Amino acid sequence: MNTPSDIIFQYPESLKVFAAGDVVGKPGRRVLSQIVPELKKKGFDLIIANSENAAGGSGVTPQIADKLLTYGVDVITTGDHFFKNQKIFEDLDRFESLLRPLNFPEGVPGKGCCLYQMKNGEKAAVINLLGRTFINIGNCPFEAVNRALDSIPDEVKYIIVDFHAEATSEKLAMGWFLDGRVSLVYGTHTHVPTADEKILPQGTGYITDIGMTGPQRSILGRDIEPVIKRFTLQIPFRFSIAEEDLALDGLIVELDRITGKTISLSRVRFPYRENAGEREDEEP
Repeated sequence: MNTPSDIIFQYPESLKVFAAGDVVGKPGRRVLSQIVPELKKKGFDLIIANSENAAGGSGVTPQIADKLLTYGVDVITTGDHFFKNQKIFEDLDRFESLLRPLNFPEGVPGKGCCLYQMKNGEKAAVINLLGRTFINIGNCPFEAVNRALDSIPDEVKYIIVDFHAEATSEKLAMGWFLDGRVSLVYGTHTHVPTADEKILPQGTGYITDIGMTGPQRSILGRDIEPVIKRFTLQIPFRFSIAEEDLALDGLIVELDRITGKTISLSRVRFPYRENAGEREDEEP
């Protein structure tokens, strides 16, 4: 599978979800602007993208959130860098489907869960959580998701969790913790896709990390040389955004329309194709 046009759904009557890995800077947005409209044409009911690094590699701005929505992204999730770009405070309240981690302390602006109404009239709950292991901010994500699940109306059968976390053990623990209680748990943050996609025993789809949308010839989206120097010389260097070998890492998921459980999921990587269509983007 090299392009969205090659997608063949295993269950044509299923609810179809696509999740895009962390969008890194302008190169990542360029890929998204090309690929997401093609995904829309394939009939995806819900497209989610993590914009944790969308604004110059750190955070997101209202202007960039608008662009992602214009490309066709339905729900935007984030992570620990959500407030690194202070512009997000300027117009945060008008976004219904821009999420920050649910388990940030009480009083932090924004929201960590939304009910998104799809074109067919059905609603899906999307929850954005932040891990604490090696990140050390936020309240307990397990307690936070319990409270969120209690607040979701019973008639909402599709519940999707983006768990933005560093430790694979914490992500796996969340998957098993939520098995049978949500439709899908997928990890973001580490920018490296993992090969452990599975359907857990009670029907919850799971993968530890879905990867990154942006420059693959890089170290987690950054130019290679300064990162190596940082490790070898142990002094600060500016980590600029890389530009080569652009691609979108993501996850295709099919959900049963009666139970809301995952019936199929698969990792994908769609390469950026030069001159195949992208939107003008002047933001950093």
